[in-house]
This record gives sequence, C-alpha cells and structure tokens, in this order.
Amino acid sequence: MASIYDFSARDIDGKERSLAEFRGKALLVVNVASKCGFTPQYEGLEALHKEWHAKGFEVLGFPCDQFGHQEPGDEAEIRNFCSLNYGVTFPMFAKIDVNGDNAHPLYRWLKSEKKGLLGTEGVKWNFTKFLIDREGNVVARYAPTDTPAKIEKDLPAVLGT
Repeated sequence: MASIYDFSARDIDGKERSLAEFRGKALLVVNVASKCGFTPQYEGLEALHKEWHAKGFEVLGFPCDQFGHQEPGDEAEIRNFCSLNYGVTFPMFAKIDVNGDNAHPLYRWLKSEKKGLLGTEGVKWNFTKFLIDREGNVVARYAPTDTPAKIEKDLPAVLGT
C-alpha cells in the first residue's frame, strides 16, 4: 500500500468507505475514546476541523477500546456521545483495534510509516495522532499528550497555505 488512499474502513454508521474519497486533503487520523483523560481533546479536534475544513483538512476519528476499556460503547453510543458532548461533525469510523493481531490494516500501515518514541511501532494510548499530507503520506506522528492546538501550527505547511 502506497498511501492512505489505498485503505477503506467501516464508518460509524456501518458503511464501508474508501479513504480515497479524501484524496487531495490533509488528514489527521486519531484513535479516540469516550472515557479517557484525553477525551476533552474532541473539542480541539472539532475546532481544528471547523477552522481548516474549507482549506482541505479533515479529522478522521477511529474509536478504539484497547486501552483501559475506555471505549466500551457500541457505534450508536459513541456517535451520540460525540455529538451531544462535543458537537463532532468530522468523520467517525467504527470501533477498531490499533495494535495486535487484529489491528486494522490502516493502523498497521500508519505505525510502519511513522514510528513512535524511541522507534517503537505500537500505539501507546488513545488520542495518538497521525498527520497525512495531500498526497496521502504520513508526515508526522503525535503523542496523546499533544493537543490539537499544538498540532495546528503544522497545518499551514501540510495544506500549502
């Protein structure tokens, strides 16, 4: 697989979506969870999405329950939580695994493209973020503690604005 556009994933409503529909856009791919200490980052992610969407930027949320059972709900519960508590309008996908034998192929690729701290490949916790350029290449990986506000400074270069 050469770029993110070669993958597909089930969205939060159960529809299989090709990530090729985001071709030409910069993306921030985030594994999210509703009951995590970093959950308030949804607010910042939505703010980034609203501020930069018209310039060709999308946040893509991938719920994951692999870290401390912090995403226990089903897709309907996750969708409702995000909508009611954070007004999320960016694309959300079905719950996936990001590590291990059942890791989604997208996350296997993301992790191989940008290793974590000290060259580790695995995702360490919820709200790990991958920044993708307009050509579908991973250009940066951010730790869960990196806030959306911190990431925003990197968007103009990736968007060419």
